[in-house]
Amino acid sequence: MILPWRNHESVRAVSLTTHEIKPEEHAKWWENRWRDVLIYEDDRGTPAGVVIFNENTWSFYLDSEGLGDRLLAAWMRLEKEAVDYAFGPLGLETLGGETLADNKQVLALHRRFGFKETRRYERLVDGEMKTVVWTERGK
Repeated sequence: MILPWRNHESVRAVSLTTHEIKPEEHAKWWENRWRDVLIYEDDRGTPAGVVIFNENTWSFYLDSEGLGDRLLAAWMRLEKEAVDYAFGPLGLETLGGETLADNKQVLALHRRFGFKETRRYERLVDGEMKTVVWTERGK
């Protein structure tokens, strides 16, 4: 269910891994990471996104195509629910993540939810150097 969301062109364009992920690669990743993955459900109760926690680091993506014009509302709801989950049931004191500097919409969303930019650095993303922004917030 989640592989087509992750392989959607708009998701790959802002990810730290931009190639199309093959089923075998996804299955291997899933085998090792399924415990860290939460499935986000939209306001209709339909699975529509993924939140991944790795200790106090997080990432997410949504079903861009399936959500259509409800994408912005889903982004906001997912971020709120993920932050609440991180500082509630997970018991984290801080939460941070990497965003490509070109992904201005998600950086603005993070700011809206109290994340602060703490550093920028260059990272190789599928053979090309990209600027990455680390954002973080406390409980």
